[in-house]
Amino acid sequence: MIRIQQIKLPIDHKEKDLKQKVLSILKLNEEQVDEIIIHRRSIDARKKDSIMYVYTVDVLTQKEKWISRNQKCISRNNQIFFVKPYKYQVKATGTKTLKNRPVIVGSGPTGLFCALILAENGYNPIIIERGKRVEDRIKDIDKFWLEGVLDEESNVQFGEGGAGTFSDGKLNTLIKDKNRRGRKILEEFVEAGAPDEILYLNKPHVGTDVLRNVIINIRKKIISLNGTFRFQEKVTDLGVKDSKLVRLITEKDFLDTDVAVFAIGHSSRDTFAMLCNYVYMQQKPFAIGVRIEHHQKMIDEVQYGSMAGNYKLKAADYKLTYKAKNGRPVYTFCMCPGGMVTASSSEQGGITTNGMSFYARDLENANSAILVAVRPEDFPTRHPLAGIQYQRKWERKAFDIGGGDFKAPVQLFEDLVNNRVSTTYGDIYPTYRPGTTFGDLRKCLPKYVIEGIIEGVNAFSNKINGFNRKDAVLTGVETRSSSPLRIVRNEDMESSIKGLYPCGEGAGYAGGIMSSAIDGLKAAEAIMKEYEPLV
Repeated sequence: MIRIQQIKLPIDHKEKDLKQKVLSILKLNEEQVDEIIIHRRSIDARKKDSIMYVYTVDVLTQKEKWISRNQKCISRNNQIFFVKPYKYQVKATGTKTLKNRPVIVGSGPTGLFCALILAENGYNPIIIERGKRVEDRIKDIDKFWLEGVLDEESNVQFGEGGAGTFSDGKLNTLIKDKNRRGRKILEEFVEAGAPDEILYLNKPHVGTDVLRNVIINIRKKIISLNGTFRFQEKVTDLGVKDSKLVRLITEKDFLDTDVAVFAIGHSSRDTFAMLCNYVYMQQKPFAIGVRIEHHQKMIDEVQYGSMAGNYKLKAADYKLTYKAKNGRPVYTFCMCPGGMVTASSSEQGGITTNGMSFYARDLENANSAILVAVRPEDFPTRHPLAGIQYQRKWERKAFDIGGGDFKAPVQLFEDLVNNRVSTTYGDIYPTYRPGTTFGDLRKCLPKYVIEGIIEGVNAFSNKINGFNRKDAVLTGVETRSSSPLRIVRNEDMESSIKGLYPCGEGAGYAGGIMSSAIDGLKAAEAIMKEYEPLV
């Protein structure tokens, strides 16, 4: 297969223009090309008056051997090269017999994709989820956002699909993917109802509205392959014999099993506390900060110039980093174009925020987290769970400053800089529900974080003009960007307890939907490498 990269076309080009460009580069006619497949599409917006789409395409042609022999054409042109088609494939090679069905604890991206691979290969997995299925979970979250009534077992953190279900639905990842696990995940998303474009967009996303239906369809597929879901059931203890897992104990039942994948997400604090009695854990760095909101129109105008508003261009995004004078990295995280700031608490008496966009990304505000690095030496003790204690401290302070009922404290950027509580909004209004209260963010974040936020926002304005505008709205606090601990595992992905596989974001091995799902595939592969299928 021939791959051509760096094909640049105006954003208003027609489909036939791409085809003609390919034919021209390969010096072929239309009859000699069987298929052109878009492998990647990104935007080059460096020239604001001439924004281009940049394509990488794969070409199936009857003339491949001729082109291969024409080495001069290839050697002089790094734009053209040959690739071998590679599809994700995994086979069961294990020889040990499973006494019981494997269990997956958690139905976020890690758990779902681990379950899917096991189900496809005859392992009949059981998925235990402490929260509710998506359809019921939506109702509980809507009630929380509208009325401030939190269900501690059904919220943005807990339930089918995990925390990512109520996010922007970003599907990009920075990890290397030579085994094409990422492609497998994207193909499953498309089969389950996501748009085809996620297969080739440089920064694919599906939006929370599309993602909810995708999750439902993946569940249905797993069930059709003899997987079983058990919702509203929490694992509360383990049965361990001779350092081997033999049983899972839930609030309702017990399950004998010799294999359990713990894909519990970064907010399952009670489950972490239980696991800490059995497995080795380590403290891990993470980051905390606030959500910042601007008008999406401003971001579009900075990123696209005079072409902002062109219907061919989706809402613009950004990704910014800075190192503060105190040595702490400061960066934007989970940027949500045309989105909203969301209440993402899972405990009474604590505020934590996140961001969310729908597929259209067409709301008035853009938002992202402004995060500052937290190190284990900042934690109150050396206990493996001390990072959770540190998170909880600032979440509770934010709750108190917000005045209760899960109202979040907000402050305009200029007022934070000048150390005064805001009294009125400028042109930008917060999108956080169930409501906000003007407050002093210095009282619910460490001094080094406040310093980093102020320095970072001012520095980011050198790249995004107006980023440090005085009426930019800051909503606190963002504490759960990643897990504050890591559950130690070996090269076979098992913990210190044989048969217990800690995976995904909560276990400290992923960050975001894609990397979490990929870790779930790796766990399934590890199980298949050791055990025979059940059927």
